[in-house]
Amino acid sequence: MNQLFETCTIGPVRLRNRSIRAAAFEGMCPGHAPSPELLAYHREVALGGVGMTTVAYAAVEQSGLSFPHQLWLRPEIVPGLRALTDAVHAAGARASIQIGHCGNMAKAAVAGGRAIAPSARFNLYGPVWPRAMDQSDIHRVAASFGRAVELARDAGFDAVEVHAGHGYLISQFLSPATNHRRDDYGGPLVNRMRFMREVMEEVKEAAGSDIAVLVKVNMRDGFRGGVELDEAIEVARTLEQDGADALVLSGGFVSRAPMYIMRGAMPTRVMGRLMTDWTLRAGLALFGQTLIAPFPYTDNYFLKDALAVKQEVKLPLVYIGGAASRAAIDEALSHGFVAVAMARALIRDPAFINNLAAADGRAAVCDHCNYCAARIYTTNMACHHREPPPARLLP
Repeated sequence: MNQLFETCTIGPVRLRNRSIRAAAFEGMCPGHAPSPELLAYHREVALGGVGMTTVAYAAVEQSGLSFPHQLWLRPEIVPGLRALTDAVHAAGARASIQIGHCGNMAKAAVAGGRAIAPSARFNLYGPVWPRAMDQSDIHRVAASFGRAVELARDAGFDAVEVHAGHGYLISQFLSPATNHRRDDYGGPLVNRMRFMREVMEEVKEAAGSDIAVLVKVNMRDGFRGGVELDEAIEVARTLEQDGADALVLSGGFVSRAPMYIMRGAMPTRVMGRLMTDWTLRAGLALFGQTLIAPFPYTDNYFLKDALAVKQEVKLPLVYIGGAASRAAIDEALSHGFVAVAMARALIRDPAFINNLAAADGRAAVCDHCNYCAARIYTTNMACHHREPPPARLLP
């Protein structure tokens, strides 16, 4: 029952307890740079007791951007990120940053050009028509992941989380639904993993012995024709072989099955109200519930699949998915996961971990309405139960 408040180790990093603020997009980086609001939120979560907090989705290069309020990891923003990590460390927590590339979800207006992806297939959910990456694109982007790790070190981060799930670029290479290549990067799984392995080679070389490397991976893509559990286990084995310090076991595709990630219903009316483009509002009103299919929420909804992966690998695994009560957290940790990660519970109550220490059996006051998720595509993250900051609508 006290496992949550034991220390734990991931690679070279020791955490004061076994809780991690998951990499959930904050929408607090106007101009692709950290804002005072981003620093304040992560400091609040650190003061609230988490072992490590994760700054969400930093694009490793401009071509990996899809929103004007996403973080782009580059030298000129390092001082702002250093201020954030200093604040998190002063509060007693560790700091991690998620690094990734959005591939076929990139928007030309912010990405500096046409989106790139494993295959030149239209992404209805963008809507984006990317071009297929050539060999020079593949090598450049893989190298950008390595440079991102070096910048993360300069900014004072203790860990990086490579985003290889949720339908982002690495996940697009892994998934047979989005990878239709006929070269060495497509076809059988061993080929579809090639780009991921090249990224990991760059990341591990840059990380050295002082930065922990976590990788977020899908156990299932959440729709027919995507990655299923058997392939996910092979991906996990390969990442273990390639030196990952821990895996964060997740699932879902933000462009095909977003609610498979979070569970519950997406409040499309909130999304529509915040959009400034009338065509997007109209499309969401007409087809929102079809395009964004709901999945029911239950405690520990990824646990069964996560245990299947756990039987096949020996490296530390982070559990994520419905760990929003002391009972659910204790259940996950009892199976030997190194830590539990959560996001919505800490958006609703940044002091959730400290409150768990004060009250056994407590559940998060988050009701999983997903208002916070509906906001982030157009403005900043907020819980409608708390006093949200003024919405800064984006063009």
